[in-house]
Amino acid sequence: MKASEIKGLTAEEIIDKVSVLRSELQKLELTHVVSPIENPMKIRHTRRDIARLLTILRQKQETEK
Repeated sequence: MKASEIKGLTAEEIIDKVSVLRSELQKLELTHVVSPIENPMKIRHTRRDIARLLTILRQKQETEK
């Protein structure tokens, strides 16, 4: 997910997407512990997407003040 795509979302949509990605990350990590997943880089990409979403959410909240 690119930053330009995220900036077009509302704060509520970003929060929803973060919760979905966090649950996906938890499932990926659990699956990887039990048996190695085919593409372990997916864990890293998911973590970075969450960080991107939270960063842009924080920026939006600061501009609203």
